[in-house]
Amino acid sequence: MAEKAGSILIVDDDEDILVAGRLLLKRHFNRVTTTNRPADIRELLAREKFDAILLDMNFGPGESSGEEGFAWLQVILELDPEAVVVMITAHGGVDTAVEAMKQGATDFIAKPWQNEKVVATLSAAVKLGQSRDETARLKGANKTLAAASVGSAPTIIGDAPPMQELMRLIARAAPTDANVMILGENGTGKELVARELHRQSRRSSAVFMGVDLGSIAESLFESELFGHKKGAFTDAKEDRTGRFVAASGGTLFLDEIGNLPLHLQAKLLTVLERREVTPVGATRPVPIDVRVIAATNIALDQLHDEARFRQDLLFRLNTVTLTLPPLRDRREDIPALATHYAAFYARKYGKAEKPFSPDALAALAALDWPGNVRALRHAIERATILSDTERFEARDFADGAAAAPAAPVNGDAAAPALDDLNLERLELAAISTALKKHRYNISHAAKDLGLTRAALYRRMEKHGL
Repeated sequence: MAEKAGSILIVDDDEDILVAGRLLLKRHFNRVTTTNRPADIRELLAREKFDAILLDMNFGPGESSGEEGFAWLQVILELDPEAVVVMITAHGGVDTAVEAMKQGATDFIAKPWQNEKVVATLSAAVKLGQSRDETARLKGANKTLAAASVGSAPTIIGDAPPMQELMRLIARAAPTDANVMILGENGTGKELVARELHRQSRRSSAVFMGVDLGSIAESLFESELFGHKKGAFTDAKEDRTGRFVAASGGTLFLDEIGNLPLHLQAKLLTVLERREVTPVGATRPVPIDVRVIAATNIALDQLHDEARFRQDLLFRLNTVTLTLPPLRDRREDIPALATHYAAFYARKYGKAEKPFSPDALAALAALDWPGNVRALRHAIERATILSDTERFEARDFADGAAAAPAAPVNGDAAAPALDDLNLERLELAAISTALKKHRYNISHAAKDLGLTRAALYRRMEKHGL
């Protein structure tokens, strides 16, 4: 026998109906509550959440208009807009019951009723009520998660003229639903700008979802972005919601879009044009409502190369284009950034905050930071861990390999001696060489090293790069 589930409330002035309903329904549902006084409805709903409510249309001898039923239906829906209400009516009152459904009732039962009909109707009503509750919980959770994800995002730091212009453009573009293309070198903070666009948009209460296209295998592209149905391929053991549908109502951030192969660019273009996706293995498309923000470290002139990037897709994505300045072009922001990250890592590692000496700030400002803000952040983290003085000194940042201007690969001074077989030093040299060779393009360097982007980032952090 299936496990009983669901709670039912029966409201009827006929005591025989209440007794019969309780005896019938308690065999099928977990809890059955009855009352012959509709005035008890407010107290009962305040005390308990019912999956379905069985409500009589008329109360009192001789009543047949259904007006009382309409009135109490409205009371219930005011107290709980998601309540599932099934009306009880006499055979001759079907038209009245239909009117009640127009006013918000879910279904009706005619009396004298048939037991099978009552059980079937209320079973469906309970499932509907539980699904509504689950939907409400998920919406609440999504709203909380969306607020937390945006609220916890770090703020954009910088008062240099290029940053002031960037913030001005963000403020103008954010309130619209226009697609935005963010250009900038690795480490300049493209995702941070995307989150700021979302935070200032009309979609800020909905989800912000980021996708690193550079880390998705081509064979999984459609499944990840569009979803799939159970059995669509060997490993599809259950339905999967794609990123476009999961971000519906909010913002979808497509990072590293410049690395997307041309044949996958065509699939993405189709989705953006039709505003719908078809999960792998499905026959019907699913409508989507997302704002797309894309980002790439590829220069705009290279994006205009048709052999590399579809121009029709580019036109879809770059309604507004934002270009992030490299850190070397806004050196006046380095002291504020360094102070911010020093405070952050002091809290993270349980250390006392300490200031920077003038020589330390001058040393930081003198470097070109090809890894941009990300490289500066790593340098501050390393210094926070290793520095043993009361303030940061220039020597704390003497190891500027990750921050120095890109040097020729041949004759790299950081390379170990030919007879040096230490794996740590060999790995550091290989990573440094690949980064410099590709001018800190993480995707290209990772590919050259035979690593994923995530694996390369982990090794960069390990070596303080």
